[in-house]
Amino acid sequence: MCRPNPIYWRALIPFFHIGWLTIPTFGLMVACAMVAAYFVLRADLVRRGIAPGSASAQAEMFIAIPCVAGIAGAKIYHVLQSPRELFADPLGQIFSGYGFAWFGGLLAGFAAFVWLARRQKIPLLEMLDAGSPAAALGYGIGRIGCLLSGDGDYGVPTSLPWGMRFPDGLVPTNERVHPTPIYEFIVACWIAWWLWRLGARQLVASSGAGLMPRDRKHRVAAKGRATKAGPLPRGCVFAAYLVLTGAARFLVEFIRINPRSFLGMSNAQAASAISIIVGAALWWRLRKSSGAGES
Repeated sequence: MCRPNPIYWRALIPFFHIGWLTIPTFGLMVACAMVAAYFVLRADLVRRGIAPGSASAQAEMFIAIPCVAGIAGAKIYHVLQSPRELFADPLGQIFSGYGFAWFGGLLAGFAAFVWLARRQKIPLLEMLDAGSPAAALGYGIGRIGCLLSGDGDYGVPTSLPWGMRFPDGLVPTNERVHPTPIYEFIVACWIAWWLWRLGARQLVASSGAGLMPRDRKHRVAAKGRATKAGPLPRGCVFAAYLVLTGAARFLVEFIRINPRSFLGMSNAQAASAISIIVGAALWWRLRKSSGAGES
C-alpha cells in the first residue's frame, strides 16, 4: 500500500500582478508594517502626553522618516557586506528588490529617530521608549514580506511538518526549510506586547517624574497594569527592546542560512550580540541611577 506524499507548504507570491501593475509582496508588507507601527506609536505618544490624540502628524513623521532611512541603511549595509559582488554589478546590487540587512536598517532608522527627537525637542530616552513597541511590531510584520517573496531569509532544511519550500521565491529552494520569518513574526508580536505593558508600568512607577499620561483613560489603564517591581526610569523600555530583539535574532540565526564570518557567527548574529550587550548595560545603568536618586 502506497503512503501518501507529505504536505509541503510553499511560498509562491514574490509579486502580485494586477494587469500591467506588478507589486512586490515584500514592499507591500513593509508598507503594512509602517501603518501598524504608526498606530502603535501614535497611541504611545498619546498615553505619554507627548502628543494630543487628534494630532497624528508627529507620529507620521516619526514613522515615515526613520522607515525610509532604515530601508536605505539596510540596503547599503547589505551590499557593503559583499564588496566583490557590489563592484561586479553596482547598479544591480543597489537597486535589486531584495537584499536588506537588519542591522543596517536598525542603525540608520535609529539615527533618524534620534535626529527627529532632538529637532522636536522631545526627551530622547522617552521618545525611544515610545518607539520601541512600534519598532518591534513593524519588524515582525515586515518579516512576512520576506516569507511571501522567498528572498532567502528562510532557515536550514527541516523535517518538521510546518517546513516550507520556496521553489518560485526570489532565492528559490526545493528543500523543506524552517520558515524563520514566521518564527520571527510570532516572537516580534510578543515582544511588542510585552514592551507595551512595560511602558504602562513605567508610566505609573515614574509618575512622580512627570511621565504619567495626561489622558485619564490611559492613566487608569496604566495603573491597572502596574506592578510592585520598582521604578522604571526613561530609557528602560528601549533597553529591553535592544535586549529582546537582539536575543531573538541571535537565536534564530542558528537555523538561518546566512554564512558565518565572525567567530563562527553570522554578521547579523554578531550585531545582535552587540545589541544585547548595549541594552543590558543601558538597563543596568538606568536602574542604578534611579536607585541612587532614591537613596
